[in-house]
Amino acid sequence: MSPAIAAKEGGRQRRAGSHHQYLDVRSEAPPGLVLCADGLPGGEGEALLPPPSPPPEASSRGARGCRAELGSILLLLVLYVLQGIPLGLAGSVPLILQSKNASYTDQAFFSFVFWPFSLKLLWAPLVDAVYLRSFGRRKSWLVPTQYILGLFMIYMSTQVDLLLGDGEGRGPNIVALTGTFFFFEFLAATQDIAVDGWALTMLSRENVGYASTCNSVGQTAGYFLGNVLFLALESASFCNKYLRFQPQPQGIVTLSDFLFFWGAVFLITTTLVALLKKENKELTPTKEETKGITDTYRLLFSIIKMPAVLTFCLLILTAKVGFSAADAVTGLKLVEEGVPKEHLALLAVPMVPLQIILPLIISKYTAGPQPLNTFYKAMPFRLLLGLEFAFLVWWTPKVKHEGGFPVYYYVVVLLSYALHQITLYSMYVAIMAFNAKVSDPLIGGTYMTLLNTVSNLGGNWPSTVALWLVDPLTVKACAGAQEQTCGTTVAAELCTKAGGSCVTTLDGYYVESVICVILGFGWWFLLGPKFKKLQDEGQSSWKCKRTN
Repeated sequence: MSPAIAAKEGGRQRRAGSHHQYLDVRSEAPPGLVLCADGLPGGEGEALLPPPSPPPEASSRGARGCRAELGSILLLLVLYVLQGIPLGLAGSVPLILQSKNASYTDQAFFSFVFWPFSLKLLWAPLVDAVYLRSFGRRKSWLVPTQYILGLFMIYMSTQVDLLLGDGEGRGPNIVALTGTFFFFEFLAATQDIAVDGWALTMLSRENVGYASTCNSVGQTAGYFLGNVLFLALESASFCNKYLRFQPQPQGIVTLSDFLFFWGAVFLITTTLVALLKKENKELTPTKEETKGITDTYRLLFSIIKMPAVLTFCLLILTAKVGFSAADAVTGLKLVEEGVPKEHLALLAVPMVPLQIILPLIISKYTAGPQPLNTFYKAMPFRLLLGLEFAFLVWWTPKVKHEGGFPVYYYVVVLLSYALHQITLYSMYVAIMAFNAKVSDPLIGGTYMTLLNTVSNLGGNWPSTVALWLVDPLTVKACAGAQEQTCGTTVAAELCTKAGGSCVTTLDGYYVESVICVILGFGWWFLLGPKFKKLQDEGQSSWKCKRTN
C-alpha cells in the first residue's frame, strides 16, 4: 500500500534463502570450467571458479556452541538493526512529503531511493574481492561505509529541515532529498553486502544459520525504529494524545533530531567494531579466490543469456505491472484523504506475526515440483484487491468525522492489508521457491541472486511509473473563474489569481487502478500459462555446463 505499511518487493524486503549468496560463487563449484548453456565468449579454458581452499582451523571452530558465540550473534544483530534505520527513514519520507502536498511526480522521482537494494548485485563482487588484508576483508568496507553513513546523517540533520520546506511558500526540494536518501540506501546496501559476508566467517559452521535470523530480526527492528517509531514520535497529534499532559505544536522528535541521534550511534558503534572486533584470519581467502571480478560479471552475463533464464526475466519484469497502482499509490492517497500518516505506519505492527507465519504456511504449497502454480493462483486475487483498495480510498472521506476516523474504518483497512499480505507472500514465496529450484548448484549463489534481483526490479519500475502517471491522468477544472483551466501548473496559478480554485473532476489514481487491473488480467490470461510452463523445462535448460 504505502512505503510504510506495504512490503517493498523490490526494496527492503529480504530475499528468502539468499542471504550472502553472491559471496559463494567460488566456494560452491568443484574444480573445472563452468559455462552457462552456450558458454562464455571465446570459449576460454581458464577455470572461472577456482577450487576452494579449506581453512586449516575450521574443524576446531566447528565445535563452538551458541553460547560461546553469543557476542558475535549480538554484534550481527546490532549491525542489521543499524542497517534498517536508513531503510525505515526512507520509507517514512513519502508520507511526510504527502502531508506537505507534494505532487505524485515528485513521489515518483523520490521512489528511485528504493532501487539500490535491488541493484546491489552490480557492485557486490567488487565489495567481495577488494579489501585491505591487514584490516580485514569485511571491515575494509563495513567500517568506512558506516563512518560515512554516520557523518552524513549528522551533516544532514542540519540541512533536512530546509530540504523538506517550511510549508510557507517554500516546498520540499525533491531532487536534493532523493539524492540524499539514495546515498543513504546505497551505503546501507553496501553495508549489507559486507555484513552478510562477515556473518559466514564470524560464526562457526554449526551456528551460521543464526545469521539469517539476525538479518530478518535486526533489519525489521531497524526499519520499525526508523519508520513506525519515528513517524509516531514526530507526530504532534499522536504525542499530544498519548504521550503528553500539555499539548505542544510539534512532536517529541523531528527528522533532524532523529538523524543526529542515529548518526552519533553509527559513529560510536563503528569505532567499537573497528577497535575491538577482529576478523578470523584463518578464513581470509587467498588471492586466487578473490581475483575474478571480471569473471564474475562475465558469469552473470552468460547466465542471463540462457533462453530459459531470459524468458523468465522478461516475464517476471512485467508480471507485477497490475499491482503497481495499489502497492505504490494507495497509502499516499489515504494520507491525502486525511488519514494520519502515523496511524498508517502503526498498522504495520499487528502485521508482523502474520508476516512471520505466512511464509511457513505457504512454503508447504511451494515445496513441490511446481511452485509457480501458487503464484498463478494468487495473482487474480491480488489484482482484485487493487480494485478494493480503490474503493477504500473513495470511501475514506465519506466516513471521516471531526474527530478523525471511526474504529471500524481502521478495522476494514487492517483486514484489507492482511488479505493483501496473504496474496503478496503467496506470490513472493512461490518465486523464491522457483528460483531456488532452478538455480544451478554449481554456482547457486550467483545464479539465485541474479534471479532474485530481476524479480525485485520487476516490482520497482512499475511502482515508479505508477506514481509518475497519477498527475497526468488526473483531470481538474477551475471552479469560480470562467475561461480558466487547471491543465498545467501555470494554468492552475492563473486560476487561483483569477479568484478560482482547481477542483479534481477525475482522479488519475482510479483511472490507473482500472488500467493496472486490466493489464494484470491480460498478463494472467496471455502470459501466465507460459510463465507456469517454465517449471516444466528440463534441468538441462537451467544448468550450466561443466568441463574438466
